[in-house]
Amino acid sequence: MTTIAFVGLGAMGLPMAQNLVKAGHEVRGFDLNAAALTELQATGGSAAASAEQAATGAEVLMLMVVNAAQAEQVLFANGALAALNPGSTVVLMATCAQASVQALAQQIEAVGHQLVDAPVSGGVVGAQNGTLTMMVGCESATYEKISPLLQVLGERVFHVGQTPGQGAMVKTINQLLCGVHIAVAAEAFALADKAGLDLEMLLQIMSGSAASSWMLQNRGPRMLEQDPEVKSAVDIFVKDLGIVLQTGHDMRAGLPIAAAAHQMYLAASGRGDGRADDSQVINTYRTLNGTKD
Repeated sequence: MTTIAFVGLGAMGLPMAQNLVKAGHEVRGFDLNAAALTELQATGGSAAASAEQAATGAEVLMLMVVNAAQAEQVLFANGALAALNPGSTVVLMATCAQASVQALAQQIEAVGHQLVDAPVSGGVVGAQNGTLTMMVGCESATYEKISPLLQVLGERVFHVGQTPGQGAMVKTINQLLCGVHIAVAAEAFALADKAGLDLEMLLQIMSGSAASSWMLQNRGPRMLEQDPEVKSAVDIFVKDLGIVLQTGHDMRAGLPIAAAAHQMYLAASGRGDGRADDSQVINTYRTLNGTKD
């Protein structure tokens, strides 16, 4: 049994923490959402009053936060890093820029801990089912130590490199593809909408054709709903494609299709849909094409 501090009990973080509890580990969770803490307690975890309290005496600190800035806040301003047992492991599962992860790794390693760069993909369903894809950057010895915990959370766990930041780079490329796939599916359905086609039938046809993708099959049904349940918000791709474009800028790599997709998410957010499901980027196309008031 490992004592784990888990900070960030959102739509993905909570079921991930619960899966670790089910696997027999002691999990102390912290989140600003009191309801999430209550739900964690109901399934056998512990609720902490602060990130520092959650980390006190823990061997592993898992961060399922929004970005590197939040991770830095938890680790340093909120005292979680200093509260860990000596020689502990910090697992950063947020989508962050490679440079940000590298900077955090230096600070964490300077005080005798290790950073495991382990961004995840697979959404809420993957978090609930323990079937996430994980892209892990850290030394082999650290990976061997932390791998049993990661295997609880994901069924496809890849050790992509020996240094923190390499996982972040793989996730950046993943998010480029995901963001573009959603946007181009929305573009196609918006065109079909303007042409007066039956979108339900179109989704059925496209999902079984060469044009299909995981994102089309996952987001397509929600594009046809007026107000779908939020599984992943528009603003997530405003952030993630922003990271993609900054990475391209830093590496002097042209990413014109990613840039075009980013503009559509930005426009959706600017219209007030930032917290809507990311499938609703389709409404930006509909507004552009004059098919939505």
